[in-house]
Amino acid sequence: MRREPSILHLDLDAFFAAVEQRDKPSLRGRPVVVGGVGGRGVVSTASYEARAYGARSAMPTAEARRVCPPGTAFLGTRFAAYKRTSDVVMALLRELSPLVEPVSIDEAYVDLAAGDHDLSVPGVTALGRALKARIAAATGGVTGSVGIGTSKALAKIGSELDKPDGLTVVPAGQELAVLHPLPVRSLGGVGPATAERLASIGVKTVGDLHRLSLVDLTSLVGQAHGAGLHRLARADDDRPVVPDREAKSVSAEETFARDLTDPARLAAEVEALATRVGSRLQRSGTSGRTVTLKVRRFDFTTLTRSQTLPHPVDDPRQIAEVAHRLLGAVDRSGGLRLLGVGVSGLSSYVQGDLFAEPVPPQPEPAPVEPEPVEEEPPPGPAVVAWYPGQDVVHPGLGAGWVWGSGLNRVTVRFEGPRTAPGPVRTLAADDPDLRPGDPPDWSDPVDAGTAATPDSGP
Repeated sequence: MRREPSILHLDLDAFFAAVEQRDKPSLRGRPVVVGGVGGRGVVSTASYEARAYGARSAMPTAEARRVCPPGTAFLGTRFAAYKRTSDVVMALLRELSPLVEPVSIDEAYVDLAAGDHDLSVPGVTALGRALKARIAAATGGVTGSVGIGTSKALAKIGSELDKPDGLTVVPAGQELAVLHPLPVRSLGGVGPATAERLASIGVKTVGDLHRLSLVDLTSLVGQAHGAGLHRLARADDDRPVVPDREAKSVSAEETFARDLTDPARLAAEVEALATRVGSRLQRSGTSGRTVTLKVRRFDFTTLTRSQTLPHPVDDPRQIAEVAHRLLGAVDRSGGLRLLGVGVSGLSSYVQGDLFAEPVPPQPEPAPVEPEPVEEEPPPGPAVVAWYPGQDVVHPGLGAGWVWGSGLNRVTVRFEGPRTAPGPVRTLAADDPDLRPGDPPDWSDPVDAGTAATPDSGP
């Protein structure tokens, strides 16, 4: 822990949804859910308007559709657009310090002590305000929440305390006063299962956790996990800011207070771990081909089992399916003390929607002939599997995005980040003039040649 609040943590607010609302003016102020739009889809990000109805990250899209009102926009991901915006933000952070540690596409730590800054509380407060204003101006209105503290843990907690568009500075000497009233879930590494075990002995806040002895805590959650939580409850965190780290894998694990033997409970734990891993993959804009299951048996022997898939995945349900198969091949007699799920072989994905169920190609009907013919006419062109939110361009109507598709038709709203809400047009799904487009440039005042006449959507 440092003597000055010199570590900054930035977390962009509802990032994927914020980029969608910036690029699609008709969605501003409306609930927006980004992620998988197919039957097995999972929510990557929900706008704050959608969160008010209960939508959240890692929720099945089908459940989000049930809780959100009519008119909610459910969009596939556009990683190229998010990456372009993220690059602008990360460049601004690197102007503050050579030590910038990106955690994901929308989150990073900055070591302010490595730059030429006034590290007093008024100094870093002014710096945080100026950074937030620069980010909003450079990204066309995307906001971020900033926390500044004497450690990475305090900076991250600070960025969560006043969302969205917040700024919290935790002065040196005030760490415990800030930490102790917070729920234990505020600490990194405290997931639902750990929080439930702590609650069973009356530990609900970080202050309650601080009062536990190291022996009691490690007996409840395990040696390594317990030691880490014991330090965090005391604001003891000396982790450095590590620039340009590249994750080789994403994983999550849980140590149980009692060895688990119940198949239903084990299955539920696998689902929860897969959800955590999939959510982190989606937030970082990556996917991986190898799924790994880690188990520690009652006798403390540790086993890992892996399966490499033909294509990369980031869908929690697909990850869980593989992990269930791997668990089925493990001897669980005597019980399991630890479960872990991980994905490796990571790469960036650029698909718009990894979760949607594509529309199968369909031939056009044969033309009506006045008399029977002996040969079948050749099938017509295949229907393109457009997905909601996809960037498109039309030579006559300009640039826009897919509102929806089906029945060999695609509905497009022609608008961009610097236009008024644009008109909606329905075209044939195989219209040769309609093509996938690049993400719009929010800094260009004439971003698409979009028709400016507003029109109500379907």
